[in-house]
Parts: sequence; structure tokens; C-alpha cells
Amino acid sequence: MEGKFYTAEKSQQIVISLLKAHGIKKVIASPGTTNYTLVASMQQDPWFEMYSSVDERSAAYLACGMACESGEPVVITCTGATASRNYMPGLTEAFYRKLPVLAITASQGDAKIGHHIAQVIDRRVHPNDLVKLSVSVPICKDSTDEWSAVVKVNEAILELTRDGGGPVHINLDTNYSRDFSIKELPPVRVIKRYTIHDKMPSLPKGRIGIFVGAHPKMSDALSNAIDGFCQHTGAVVFCDHTSGYYGKYRVDYSLVCSQDKYFSELKDLSLLIHIGEVSGEYYGLGRLNPKNEWRVNPDGKLRDRWHKLTSIFEMNEEDFFSHYLSVDYTDKNSILQDYIKECDEFYSNIPELPFSNIWIASQLADLIPSNSCIHFGILGSLRAWNFFRLPEGVESSSNVGGFGIDGGVSTLIGASLVNSSKLYFGVFGDLAFFYDMNSLGNRHIANNLRIMLVNNGKGAEFRLYWHPAAAFKEDADAFMAAGGHFGNKSANLVKHYAEDLGFEYISASSKEEFTNVYSRFVNPELTAKPILFEVFTNSSEENEALFTIRNMAENSAYKKQQIKKSIIKFVGPKLIKTVKKIIK
Repeated sequence: MEGKFYTAEKSQQIVISLLKAHGIKKVIASPGTTNYTLVASMQQDPWFEMYSSVDERSAAYLACGMACESGEPVVITCTGATASRNYMPGLTEAFYRKLPVLAITASQGDAKIGHHIAQVIDRRVHPNDLVKLSVSVPICKDSTDEWSAVVKVNEAILELTRDGGGPVHINLDTNYSRDFSIKELPPVRVIKRYTIHDKMPSLPKGRIGIFVGAHPKMSDALSNAIDGFCQHTGAVVFCDHTSGYYGKYRVDYSLVCSQDKYFSELKDLSLLIHIGEVSGEYYGLGRLNPKNEWRVNPDGKLRDRWHKLTSIFEMNEEDFFSHYLSVDYTDKNSILQDYIKECDEFYSNIPELPFSNIWIASQLADLIPSNSCIHFGILGSLRAWNFFRLPEGVESSSNVGGFGIDGGVSTLIGASLVNSSKLYFGVFGDLAFFYDMNSLGNRHIANNLRIMLVNNGKGAEFRLYWHPAAAFKEDADAFMAAGGHFGNKSANLVKHYAEDLGFEYISASSKEEFTNVYSRFVNPELTAKPILFEVFTNSSEENEALFTIRNMAENSAYKKQQIKKSIIKFVGPKLIKTVKKIIK
């Protein structure tokens, strides 16, 4: 059709572009209005081998035969209503035979489900033995929608051949655009999956980093493999107090990355290798700027944390790092000392801080006894202590999986029951502590437990200068920050509770009082009783401490960014791209 090219619907451009990038050509199209934009776009592109089938039931079986005979994935696409239901027998056949059939069913959107709108049926739930994976791709309205669509479509296509293969479903929304003026498909990020049996991609030139999210205790073999990889490539390992890596290439980068007005040049990386699970190290997550992101995990799932994911390595981490040890890498450029020097400059210039969780961390982090373990509550305690290094031989942890305040104390107690000769420390804010305080009555608690309660009488998180609720000032305390509960910083409530349950209780309300008693808390020897150390702070000083430590330096990179923002704001959104090119 002269003058007709690809649809203007961005989500469908993404689907078409990624089908081509992954080498999928064969398409069996059934007639319909809701899928016409996709079909019309495909038939204008000579890349695709197009076949027609009026009967969707037959189309699905045709795809089974075609996929089995060719060994290639086959796309089937149809309109809404019962057309998609007619795919079910053929997709069931494909499921049990592990045939790579990709069903793309067109949709008017989930919002229309259940309102008696013609040709709208509910495809959100499907039988267990129909497809391996089903994803919904809505109409793209902004960059976040586009990112989500790219990840979902890559994931769907990769699933066609994963674990022996099988059918996959994409539910693709449309607005029936009549605009087919797009002459070239946009470049779309392709994500590939590798197993230990595949030919692995080459490492890029430039800075390489490893980011370790929350991680189970690392075996010596894995830690040694990471060390060997770093020595071989010049890479560094970005960690926080949940990472579980304690090798010589560790970089505790939170303090540097947290700065409001200092943007390190070292944040730019050619490659960031992501291992571990959810992390509470917000600053490193937000500031590290990789060109490419690789994810290594046996689950093989797409975790696109930096929106730069290009490769998934479905294998054990040890196997991954060991593989690259055997590969020549000529661009080794050791950067560890650069990071250490930058971190040391900040550590050596920490200003005087007010009495707060952060100040406490600055005083005690170096004093936690070796061969002990320390747990941190979500979120303030983990953030405060992430600013400071722990001594060698100290393990650390936090409940960053579900990221709730509700079970941190119980988790700490559970860990302490495993080894009665090892000290287990915990630092928790008042809301987290009181939420879980019943656990202190557990009769199995032993004398190897040390708990610090930082009691500021509210959720101080909501009064911090950067938090949106802080705009409400004191009015935030009543409901947003949940102030005034649990005795409203009573000097006796926790004391009596803890002592009646067999704890030794100590407390402090100032730096002087803290200095007089803290040594008891970090005593490396087992004491007769478990210890509970209650420290009374206030939210205004907690806020001042965070602001102070996050504003230790200002550099030209920050100033340059502010200039860019000002220019972009002045010229308006229409000229943003042009201005960015000019001032880049």
C-alpha cells in the first residue's frame, strides 16, 4: 500500500522491532480490527514471512506444525473477543510439546473489562498448561511505559526458548491508530539470555563494576572468584551492609553517592554486573550510571534495575566469574585505588554531627566486635550505618526483601539462636522496634543478643528534608509520621519491659550520656544478660544530621547539571533534545 509504513503506536513498534532483533520472522495473522495496526505494519515489512488463517483454532495448530518443522519461533496474532479463546487448543498442544509459539492477542485495555463493551473479554487469567508466560503491554504514554514494554516484550520472546521452550502470550493494547507514517522503527534495547553452555559475550572496555544487592553468606569459592575477576579485569565491587561480600575489592560507596551537590566522575561505568537481590542502598542505585547492565542469577529473570539491562546470565555466580577468568582481557584498568581515595577523602572530612542515628553510627561502626553480626532496621538505621564501614570480620544484614519494619527484631533474634557463642547486634528505630517488641519475650533469647533502640518518638523518615511529607512540618506527626505512640518517648516504658524480661537496660539522651555508657554495648565478651540500649533522639536533629552528611562537598559536575536544568526549563520541553545536544 503506497505511503503506508509502520503504525505510530509506540508499543507496537517495540514489539515489531524486538521480533526482528531476536530473529523471529514467521507470522500467522487472523483477520480483525483490534489487531489491524500490528498486522498492517508487519505486512509492509519484507522481513516477515506472513501467512493468513481465518480460523484462529487452525492458526494455532498451523503454528505448531510450522514451529516443529522449522525449529523457529512462530507468531500468531488475532483480534479481541473469542478469537483469542480459539487459540487455546493449539497453545495447549504447544505447551506439552514445548513448541515456541508466540500468541499476540490485541486488546482495548483492561480498563474496559466488565463494562459490557463489545468484543472485550478478560484474558488476565489463563489455564496453568496454556502458556509459559503471559504479559500485558499497554499503550505507551511516556518513557516509563516504553521502558516497561521493552522489558516485557524481551522477557516474552526469551521465554519462547527457555528451559526447552514453549508457548508465550502477549496481550497488546491498541488505540486503533490510523497513522502509519513511521518509516523507520526506533532502536530498541535487546536483552539476551545466556546459560553456561552458550558462547558468552565479550567484556566491554572501560570501567567495570559489580553491584551486590542483599546476598546470602558467600562461600569462600564465590568470594575468591569475584576477587579473581576483579584482579583480572580491574573491576570493583559496590556494597552496602546487606551485600555479604567482604573481599579486598569492596567499595562502600554510599557516602559519596549520597551527596546532594557532588557528582563523582567515577559513577560512570562501561559495565555494571548486578548480583544479589533487593538492595536498600538507594544512593548507589540512584547515582551509578552504567552504559550496560548484566544480571547474573540462577533464576534467569529480568531485573532491569538501572534500565540498561542487555544480558541475563542464568547460571551460578561462581561459574560466571570463573568463566571470565579464563578469557583474555587486554583493557585492564585498575580503578580500585581511585574509589578508595575518593571514599577516604569523604571519611576523613565528616563534619560534626548532631546527636542522631547517623552520629551513633559514626561513633560505633568501628567498634562492633570482630566475628559478630549486626542487623539494621528499615529504613533509617540501614541508611545511617551504610555511611560508615564496619570492621573486618563483622557480618551484617537487614530485612530488605519485603522492606517492611514489622519483623526486624524477630529476624535478629532468630539469627542469634543459631550460634550462642557469637554476638548479634541490632539497631532499630522506635516504630520498627515497638511493632515487633513482643519478640523480646521469647524464652529462647540468650545473652548473645544486643539491641539498640533509637527512639525519636515518631517515624522520623517523614520529617527528613528531602521527604515530600516534610512540607507539612509538625502537621506530619499526627498521622503521616505516626508520632506520640508507645509512651511518647517514655523514659520508663522500655526500661521496665526489658528488665522484666531479663535484659540489661542502658540508655542515653545526649552525646555525653552516650559516651559514658556505649562501651558496655560493644563489649566483645558475652555478658550475663542480653542488652537493650535505648537512645533518645529527636527528628529535627536526625534531619540536620542527614542534611549535613549529604552536603559535605560541591563540585563542577553538580553545577553543570544545574545549568542544564535551568536552560532546559527556560527553553521549554519542545527544545529539550536540541539543547541537550548543544550543551552535552
